[in-house]
Amino acid sequence: MSVAPFAIGICSWSLQVTSVPELRKLLDELGVNVIQIACGDPVHASWDEGEAMPEAARAAGFEATAAMLGFPGEDYTTPQTIRETGGFGNPATRAGRLDHLNWALDRTRKLGLDLLMLHGGFLPEPEDADRKPFLDTLGEAAARARAQGVTLGLETGQETADLLRRTLDDLQCDNVKVNFDPANMLLYDMGDPIRAVEILGPDICSVHCKDANRPTTKGAWGEEVPLGQGQVGMAQFVRTLKRVGYTGPLVIEREVGNQADRMRDCAHGIQVLRDIVAGL
Repeated sequence: MSVAPFAIGICSWSLQVTSVPELRKLLDELGVNVIQIACGDPVHASWDEGEAMPEAARAAGFEATAAMLGFPGEDYTTPQTIRETGGFGNPATRAGRLDHLNWALDRTRKLGLDLLMLHGGFLPEPEDADRKPFLDTLGEAAARARAQGVTLGLETGQETADLLRRTLDDLQCDNVKVNFDPANMLLYDMGDPIRAVEILGPDICSVHCKDANRPTTKGAWGEEVPLGQGQVGMAQFVRTLKRVGYTGPLVIEREVGNQADRMRDCAHGIQVLRDIVAGL
C-alpha cells in the first residue's frame, strides 16, 4: 500500500493489542491510520482472530506498510541472551526458523503486503568461521521471500552500521533491506545512528521511530525513553533520512510500560514527529 511520504504511524505490538477491533479503536484515539503489523508470533503479539487475522486486518481499513516477525525462543532479557537466541544466529535453530519464516511470508502475502521485518540475528564479523553459514542462511531466507514477492527488512541495532553495510554488500540480495531503528543502536551501544543512516541510506526500506539513551554499564541494556527525550536527536534523524532519499513512513515503536503508558507516549511521539515533519 502506498502512503504519503513521512506519514506517521504506529507499530501494532507497541499498543499491546490482542484483536483487530482493539487496534482499530486505539488508532482512532491516536488519530493515525498507518501501521506496521505483527504477524501474530509469540514475540510481538498474538491475535484473537487467529488464522482469520489477515482478512480482518484488511477489512479494518488500516494503511499497513509492513509485517513484523519474531521467532519463538527469542529472549530479550539481556543483550547476551538475545545474542544467543536472536534471529538466525544459533546454527541449531536455523532450519526451524526458516520453516517459521515460510509461515510468516504466507501471512505477509495474505495481509496484502510485500515487506516483512525481522531481527536477522547478530551478524558474524568477516573473520568469524560462522560468517559463511550465516550468510548462506540469510541467502536462503531471501530466496524464500523472493519466491513470495516479499522483501525482508533486517532491523538494525545488534551490529555497527559498517558491519551491516558490508554484510548487505557481501550478500548481494536485492530483496534484503534495512528496517532502521535508531534507538536500537543506542540500546546495544553500536555507534552513531545518524552516521548509520548515511552509510545505510540506499537500503533503508522502513524505519522505527524510537528513542533511547546508551547504557551506562558495559554489557547492559541502554534505556528506552519517550520520543524526543533521548540521545537519537530525532529532528536530525528525520532530516538525515530525507537527505539520503528516504520517503517512507515514520512508524513509532514503544516497548516500555503498560498499555496506558504506551498510548500516552505514542500520542506524545506523534506530536513530536508532526512538528518535525512540518519543518522539513
